[in-house]
Amino acid sequence: MTDVPVYIVDGARTPFLRARGEPGPFTPVDLAVQCGRPLLLRQPVAPEDFDLVTLGCVNVIADEMNPARVAALRLGMGPGIVAFTEQINCGSGMLTVDTGARRIREGRADLVLAGGTEALSHSPLVFRQEAVEWFAGLQKADGMGDRLRKAAELRPEFFKPVIGLERGLTDPISELNMGQTAEVLAYRFGISREAADAYALESHQRLAAAQEEGRLNEIAPAYDRDGGFHDHDDGVRPDTSLEKLAGLKPAFEKPFGKVTPGNSSQITDGACWLVLASEAAVERHGLTPIAAIRDAEWSALDPSVMGLGPTLCVTEMLKRRGMGEAEVDLWEINEAFAAQVLACLAAWEDAEYCRDVLGLDEPFGTVPRERLNVDGGAVAIGHPVGTSGARIVLHLAQEMARRGSNRGVATECIGGGQGGAMLLEAA
Repeated sequence: MTDVPVYIVDGARTPFLRARGEPGPFTPVDLAVQCGRPLLLRQPVAPEDFDLVTLGCVNVIADEMNPARVAALRLGMGPGIVAFTEQINCGSGMLTVDTGARRIREGRADLVLAGGTEALSHSPLVFRQEAVEWFAGLQKADGMGDRLRKAAELRPEFFKPVIGLERGLTDPISELNMGQTAEVLAYRFGISREAADAYALESHQRLAAAQEEGRLNEIAPAYDRDGGFHDHDDGVRPDTSLEKLAGLKPAFEKPFGKVTPGNSSQITDGACWLVLASEAAVERHGLTPIAAIRDAEWSALDPSVMGLGPTLCVTEMLKRRGMGEAEVDLWEINEAFAAQVLACLAAWEDAEYCRDVLGLDEPFGTVPRERLNVDGGAVAIGHPVGTSGARIVLHLAQEMARRGSNRGVATECIGGGQGGAMLLEAA
């Protein structure tokens, strides 16, 4: 990848709001607009000056087809703005940032608004296939007699809906849901239930500390249509403990599984935007970058072990740059599951895995926990699927600037058996 710099000059996200068994106060576009308005208002450029809007969203709802375009218009970016929605499951928010950076490097854009939005609480209810077939047959029935015969085939269970999210979190190739793939990794790398719970506890403690100390200045408060005010990630449980986590039952492989609701990412609603700029735009508009995007990489692997995606893309990206683990100051690995993150760390230390899978002569190395997800991750914050990739890039950039760090890596596993990674450097 060329070394033409692409700068992150600003960004914001909404609070991440935990789903509570009913549609939340915001649709995906609502979230994107709530996040985007204050961000655009504080820029020294007009909304119409942007060249492109690209937005990740997996759970698109019927009333908001191409939410990127709907959000851009609601944000007052003008009818001439090109805006499209991207989808690669958990990596969607990062993919948009990569897309925007590539457009800038190609000289096809100077200012890009990139990010992600997701309202998992608005996941649709869908009919079972048997019900769909019955409705189709009734529609095609010819004459009253045929309609009556078809109507007699109606069964009460036809009206029991399925939550669309349940289907979306099950891989159609491996036929494993995402939690089961984490169980596969826990078994492969010997991740204990106790280790997964301890990691989850640490995630909550780190997020609670960041909230208390006011370090999450990326959050733009959101106001819902009923006047409700939302100013913090509400899934954090600062009062949890190892004892409480140990009392939760396995969610996917009963009774002996390691993955529970307590050490998994939360089902959440939230949005995030980043303002990307070329060097020319930075100079022309007097912008102040907070980080530079230097590289990105996408990898793929068997869907049954999708959680190991970060090990492939990060290793390839750093190898291309002639870098090793020790040259990365800060890490953000999306916490789909505590066991999945721990499995990635274990894989990078495993000589056999690094040789046979990553093509390395020796183990990749150890990612120090004190440099990883320093303000907590998706176990505590939540994982709005289309948004998380953008969130970890933004938070990494903000934390690098706060600490004066030189390099950082953001990475995530991706449902379906892929992984994405991005390398940031100090601006």
